[in-house]
Amino acid sequence: MKFQIRGENIQVTAALREYVEKKVGRLAKYFENSSPADVQVTMRVLKGEGTIEVTIPLSGVILRAEETHEDMYASIDLVVEKLERQIRKHKTKLIRKLRTESTNKAAGNSRQAVAVLTEDLEEGEDVDIDIVRTKRFNLKPMDAQEAVMQMDMLGHSFFVFQNSDTNDVNVVYRRNDGRYGLIEPK
Repeated sequence: MKFQIRGENIQVTAALREYVEKKVGRLAKYFENSSPADVQVTMRVLKGEGTIEVTIPLSGVILRAEETHEDMYASIDLVVEKLERQIRKHKTKLIRKLRTESTNKAAGNSRQAVAVLTEDLEEGEDVDIDIVRTKRFNLKPMDAQEAVMQMDMLGHSFFVFQNSDTNDVNVVYRRNDGRYGLIEPK
């Protein structure tokens, strides 16, 4: 990592520079292959409080944190903690995205498998489908809004219910974009 450290209303001493490079440099362990080229650090003192601002440009995202404390060394520690949280959050999002993409690929493969199975069935061959679990429950009449609330309280991604308006069995589900969908029979 290359550091660009500047001070406003403060002389950046060798000790401060070394401390920043040591503490912020520890973040390099989170950047497996691609280490950030330039890390911009701005230190300033206003009204007796030290503020540090760190900006780390990466491909696709810019990490930025700012902390203020009476002691400049404490503000450096706090800003590093904040950046670590941001990095972990960003990595978690990437991991979730990768998992979702791999799940979608697996779903595509299972759709292909279902297509092959239906072709086999059309040809008259017997195919064993192994159902590993059966669940039975009572359907409570409710409207779609209440069903969504029940689903969220249970932490499920779908919920089967009897629609109180139509007396039909409906399903509400959570879409990938975070909104909700409703499945009704024709």
